[in-house]
Amino acid sequence: MLDRFADRLLDATVVGGFSRLGPAVRSRLGNWESFLPGCLSGLTVVVTGPTSGLGLAAALEFDRLGADLVLIGRDPDRVESVRTRLSGAERAVALVADMGDLVAVRRVAAQLLATGRPIHALVHNAGALTSDRLITPQGHEATIATHVLGPRLLTREVLALLDGGRVITVSSGGMYAAPLPRFDRGESPEMSLQRYDGTKQYAIAKRMQVTLNEIDATNHPNVTFSAMHPGWADTPGVRASLPGFAKVTAPILRTAEQGADTIVWLTATGRRYDSGRFWCDRAERPIHRLPTTRRTDDDANRSALTTWVDDAISAS
Repeated sequence: MLDRFADRLLDATVVGGFSRLGPAVRSRLGNWESFLPGCLSGLTVVVTGPTSGLGLAAALEFDRLGADLVLIGRDPDRVESVRTRLSGAERAVALVADMGDLVAVRRVAAQLLATGRPIHALVHNAGALTSDRLITPQGHEATIATHVLGPRLLTREVLALLDGGRVITVSSGGMYAAPLPRFDRGESPEMSLQRYDGTKQYAIAKRMQVTLNEIDATNHPNVTFSAMHPGWADTPGVRASLPGFAKVTAPILRTAEQGADTIVWLTATGRRYDSGRFWCDRAERPIHRLPTTRRTDDDANRSALTTWVDDAISAS
């Protein structure tokens, strides 16, 4: 009871729960599992965005645990460089795709299907927060395409390999401030050039990820879907995208390894956990903190969200 109270108190303060204080305290409150080298031996784990930050930290830990890794990155030299530094480099495969380019995503999905190897875990980590509005080859706003369309397409294409497996989506606590666009009223999640704000666009994409995680858990009961947020972690992406935030919060930022810990736990644990949940520091967290976001999260809007995303993928 006392442990649960302390955990909730950290969450309520936001800074306590999101900073390095969160894992430092929570890892001592409960009996956190330690994973032995080789515990993922013979299991395939697919990681997008593995060349830096959380993705790299997770990939290195999966390698230590003996997983057969499939690394998907947009820069061929960088993703191959990560592969060659792994202790199990001979068991790892480097594939090239920008997750915002749906043609490239389909190509990578076909490569995975051609192997016929079951996927134990598919980790959707690739992403970026950009100050400028960028457009993908298919004409979509890049943040929505990279965080939502590409991951959903890849998951859909390789479902046959995921039977009994896990899909883990790396979201962000920033989604707490973002309501769902009113898809049921014709709103688009893609911000126009005139009103574009990279931070808001990123938060909208992350909100969509978490909602779709719950929807997919219901629609695909043979796969365990999980979304998580890593807290405030010191990564190259944060330093490049939010330099002011990174500078001010530098003393309390988590390491990339602390931020990636829940990704690894959701992949490696033998504990049974419910599909469709949202996690941070190995515990389930609510997906809403504000009534403004909760009001947009109704059945009609969820249905319209799914239709919008699937139509966008199909049209591309």
